[in-house]
Amino acid sequence: MKALLLENIHPEAIRILTEAGYEVDNRRGALGEEELIEALVEVDLLGIRSRTQVTERVLAARGDRLLAIGAFCIGTNQIDLDAAARRGVACFNAPYSNTRSVVELAMAEIVVMARHLTDKNAQMHAGVWDKSAAGSHEVRGRTLGLVGYGNIGSQLSVLAESWGMRVLFYDVVDRLALGNAKRVDSLPELLAAAETISLHVDGRPENASFFGEPEFASMRPRSLFLNLSRGFVVDTQALARHLRSGHIAGAAVDVFRSEPRTAGDGFAHELQGIPNVILTPHVGGSTQEAQLDIGRFVAGKLVAYVSSGSTVMSVNLPQVQVPAQQGGRVVHLHRNVPGVLARLTNVLSAHQANIAFQTLSTTGELGYVVTDVTAASPGLPQELAQIPDTIRSRVL
Repeated sequence: MKALLLENIHPEAIRILTEAGYEVDNRRGALGEEELIEALVEVDLLGIRSRTQVTERVLAARGDRLLAIGAFCIGTNQIDLDAAARRGVACFNAPYSNTRSVVELAMAEIVVMARHLTDKNAQMHAGVWDKSAAGSHEVRGRTLGLVGYGNIGSQLSVLAESWGMRVLFYDVVDRLALGNAKRVDSLPELLAAAETISLHVDGRPENASFFGEPEFASMRPRSLFLNLSRGFVVDTQALARHLRSGHIAGAAVDVFRSEPRTAGDGFAHELQGIPNVILTPHVGGSTQEAQLDIGRFVAGKLVAYVSSGSTVMSVNLPQVQVPAQQGGRVVHLHRNVPGVLARLTNVLSAHQANIAFQTLSTTGELGYVVTDVTAASPGLPQELAQIPDTIRSRVL
């Protein structure tokens, strides 16, 4: 079996897949749609990060062979998850592995902006000695406003409190506040109260451009702004205007609406050249520790899915945790309609396949059943595939 890894995925993933028996094609950069379709010929597993787009067209061309996709990052909006599910392609990501790395970068940038260290650094490199406290502040006692209180937002909350900051957060989902953090009821309330705003929202389409001119205008004068979440959620032209006017005192941006595919490619942006602005090339989760853990976690999920049928932590299929295999194993993904399980049982019975274990999970329009059988006659895989409403079936 073959695996294609793109975008400089950590060698730990290569090691795990190679030891599991996969022939691994490892490439540094991202691929465009046509390039990806060509590269996926005879590929069973695909590993990407954030820049490669796995579209409906890619999946229509290669979904029959492709078994699973691993997003070696947090986000999965670069994958058409519904199209993958319709073709029985399982998708996995790493929702927790780089949380600490992103949080540490955010906290460091808050301090750097509060002290105007980017400006001081540039002046020193230019030969200017400007020993002054003007515009420089401690973060202790100041208010941090978090837009989004998921894995990263909540951990940043804890770290910021340990630095003496007061933390407020707004989330559309009901979240448990950690430490002394306080939930507010609306985004305007948060913007009016916080001196630093940090975005930690997911990549759902409705978040596109949700933070723009009205939101920046509602922020407190001389406040700080961070976006380490998704590039498309912020109107950066509006941010640039408020930075140049002095209404926003500093900004740190790690993600962009349009990002180069490969390291070393050119980059141009309206935020370049503005004082007290930190621009980083989508490196929030790019620490050696995080990338090692991501490589281990996602590669392990891909191997487990192919070898055992486990869909635990899949982002697009019903989740099934399976025990150690007892004999042969049949995995069957189907449309969630009445009668499929009965038809599956009839096929197994016709092939004299005695059931030792069976578990079923359904999510929305999908159903996924794993069945261990003590014996089965030849021809079973073909008959499983012919069951009405079958999306994909495998015999392990």
